[in-house]
Amino acid sequence: MDGNQLRKMQVAGIYRDVEVSADDDMDDQVRDKVDELEGLSKGYTDDIHTVLEMHVDLDLEGFEDVGPDGQPTEIKLPYVVTIDHGSGEILSITRNYDANDSLKRKRQYFVHYKFLPGLGFYGFGLIHMIGGLGRATTSILRQLIDSGTLANLPSGFKARGIRIRNDDEPLSPGEFRDIDAPGGDIRNSIIPLPFKEPSGTLAQLLASLIEGGRRFVSIADQQIGDGAKSGDMPVGTTVALLERGMKVMSAIHKRLHYAQKTEFRLLARIFAENLPPVYPYEVAGAPSEIKAQDFDGRVDVIPVSDPNIFSMSQRVTLAQTQLQLAQSNPQIHNLHEAYKRMYQALEVQNIDEILPAKKEPQPTSPSIENAKGMQGELLTAFQQQDHDAHIMAHIAFMKLPLVYTSPNIYAIFMGHLQDHVSMKARLTVMAQVQEQQAQAQQMALAAQMGAVDPMMAQQQMQAASAMSEDMVEAEVAKLEAQFTQEIIQMLAPPTGQQDPLVAIRQQELAIKANESERRAAQDAAELDLERQKLQQRAMTDAARIELQEEIAEDRADVNRERIQTQRELAMRRG
Repeated sequence: MDGNQLRKMQVAGIYRDVEVSADDDMDDQVRDKVDELEGLSKGYTDDIHTVLEMHVDLDLEGFEDVGPDGQPTEIKLPYVVTIDHGSGEILSITRNYDANDSLKRKRQYFVHYKFLPGLGFYGFGLIHMIGGLGRATTSILRQLIDSGTLANLPSGFKARGIRIRNDDEPLSPGEFRDIDAPGGDIRNSIIPLPFKEPSGTLAQLLASLIEGGRRFVSIADQQIGDGAKSGDMPVGTTVALLERGMKVMSAIHKRLHYAQKTEFRLLARIFAENLPPVYPYEVAGAPSEIKAQDFDGRVDVIPVSDPNIFSMSQRVTLAQTQLQLAQSNPQIHNLHEAYKRMYQALEVQNIDEILPAKKEPQPTSPSIENAKGMQGELLTAFQQQDHDAHIMAHIAFMKLPLVYTSPNIYAIFMGHLQDHVSMKARLTVMAQVQEQQAQAQQMALAAQMGAVDPMMAQQQMQAASAMSEDMVEAEVAKLEAQFTQEIIQMLAPPTGQQDPLVAIRQQELAIKANESERRAAQDAAELDLERQKLQQRAMTDAARIELQEEIAEDRADVNRERIQTQRELAMRRG
């Protein structure tokens, strides 16, 4: 930091107000070379100070760790000590643990992003792992360049007596120059050095080293790419290649994911300690303020990424595998969601424009439902609709000759009517159950006030609570049979216009209605029997409780008489 920053922090009370000397970096050749490459030069006004921050454990006098007995334990506590490098003066000593922490655990300041575990505390990075390959590749590349340069610019020896005219000028293409040779063959007078062409073996080795480095940083992608060249692979093969290829990179990604989680936890702690109670912060679709308590220990800030997926190609492969499975059996899969996940894996923007979302059915009027039913569309009933109005409107429409003479359209409306009948019956039964429960609660309150016999209130509460799901379903079935029979009577076609298919359908509905009525009567009989059992059980329990109370009162009277007799004997003896 420069001198101005150091003085400001001294005035603010962060550092001690002591005399410090600027660092002498004039002999630092590395720093001078870096400044030269960056185009920087040191000015006369620069006042640079190097501040060393050390995280150490100390047992400071006057700030010792004290045990339960009030005596120092001589245990060193974590502190952060800041020292000026130039003068060696201690600028600050701050506590490195929370004041409310009884264990005085060291607070974490740093996050280590490990590519691979190392032999010691620090891990190995990508440069450590492929640095050897990089150095070997650079060395081989230089050898190939040097070999090609020497092969293209030959040199050698020539006889002392041989003379070449204008030897200081290079030869032009197609030019022949005179040579004064003392005699003999010119080839014997000029001997070139034996420089070889660039080695093909070195070139192959260079390509192998480069390919090895690429495979190290993209193992899973390479595995999938090699397998996909042969065509569409089965799902099992793709998953096996993914699992095999992600052994190394998945472990690396998980370590980075954990380190990022740790860093987010540190940031959340800093926000919780330094934010004001309310801080204005504009967020789209959310409150325009954040609070310091949003980052306290109740909330965890964690990364939303998946540590098991570390590349886009892996995401696309997984989404494609899901799509293949969905396409193989579309009856039990949601193809729309499978295609949507595929587009998300490809990071396509505005997916809804390409793949519009399914339109959920909405409640409509009976006339619109009649129009859709005539077009062969399936109709949907909703719980909040006026079921009586819909039933009457559909029945009137179904009496038209065009409808009751078309079996497919007639079946659509009959199924829709059954949906309304079922919902109406269930709403009626649930209203009755709620009414019984409300009456039971009123009787219980009246019993507490003494206006009603507690035994009757208890029986009413038991009867209301005894309405199990099976009993409710029995009542719903009974009402469904009743409503269905009424609909069949209202659907009686005009005289002389009844279609045989419609008559057969009505007979089938009548048979089903009779069966539902018989089943409802049987369920009602079973329900009455169950109610009688509950009432008998309640009366038996009440009699048993009353008998137990009488026995307890008799025992209390006997105990009181025994105590009175013992007191009288004691008074006589005294």
